Amino acid sequence: MTHAVRTRFVTRTDAIRIIIGWAAFAALLLAAPLLEPPVPAAALVEVLAAIVAVIIVCAFGVLKQAEALAHRLGDPYGSLVLTLSIVAIEVILIAAVMLGPGEHTTIARDSVMAVAMIIMNLVIGLALLIGGIRRGGLRTNRAGTSAYFALLIPLVGVAFALPAVIGEGGAFTVGQEVPIILVTLALYAFFLIRQMGPQAGDFREPDAGGGAEPAEPRTPIGETLRTHRREVVTRLVVLLATAVPIVLLSHDMAALLDDGLGRLGAPVALAGVLIAAIVFLPETLTTLRAAAQGEGQRVSNLCHGALVSSVGTTIPVVLLIGMATGQTVVLAESPANLLLLGLTMLLTVATFGARRVTAMHGAAHLALFAVYAVTLFA
Repeated sequence: MTHAVRTRFVTRTDAIRIIIGWAAFAALLLAAPLLEPPVPAAALVEVLAAIVAVIIVCAFGVLKQAEALAHRLGDPYGSLVLTLSIVAIEVILIAAVMLGPGEHTTIARDSVMAVAMIIMNLVIGLALLIGGIRRGGLRTNRAGTSAYFALLIPLVGVAFALPAVIGEGGAFTVGQEVPIILVTLALYAFFLIRQMGPQAGDFREPDAGGGAEPAEPRTPIGETLRTHRREVVTRLVVLLATAVPIVLLSHDMAALLDDGLGRLGAPVALAGVLIAAIVFLPETLTTLRAAAQGEGQRVSNLCHGALVSSVGTTIPVVLLIGMATGQTVVLAESPANLLLLGLTMLLTVATFGARRVTAMHGAAHLALFAVYAVTLFA
């Protein structure tokens, strides 16, 4: 890597993040004998807090590189790079919990449910509140938001409602899992093809009339990759070097988190909420910045796109892990959470069906998230 490349694309902060991540992993390897259960409560809290802090630091590093790639590639490719980077971390953390010690039959359900509530109500609620107050409201490209909802409704319904009806004990049978995996992946793959191809204009900022902005001459993605190959490759390498420590630390985080929540007698679903909060903190800040700048469609791309990617990839992965390890993967949600999911989808359609989304819409989403928080401890 030349000095010019380091100066342009890799800052000292990027290097520090990578060093912190790998140093934390090395420290855990050396301290492994001291972390054999039972770990003293004080040590457990300190180590877990340190691991979570390092994961968040590295996650911000991943997001920085993903944002730079997003800026270079432009939408919808840019938002897709951002969401897939974050969702990959989510899938890794959930997989680490599933493959760790103990029984975690509901961790995937709890995590994706938490992601849905955090993204669709908390993050979007805050974004619309900020955009409504600072900009008087936000406009979105309704063709794009409608496409997201067209996928979310069947994906969420099949994942969380159908197992209670046709499954056994809230879980799909092996014979049911195979077609569910195939259908989910096929639908998500078709969505990506359309989003990056013929319907790319549906996911760009709208003009004053509410449709897509007039098409400006855009450099083909292939030409962009050729012209900026050094930058793209460098940022991808830095992104991976920052993300790998998250993968390596996630196993220890999962084991300590399971131990800590067990001692506190906390609700099982709280582990999923913590994973979702850790994973989506960086993207939340990006979304709020987009709202403050009046970029309504970017808010939708980041939030709705993240949830589509989360459900479209997490559910097949956890089902495959369950099949490979013989674990039961319970996906059926409780009646209360199914009601909240239904209300969230109805509210979302009503919100983004409007020509202009306002702070009032944001307040309604935040109220629904507050109700979800109450149900966690009910």
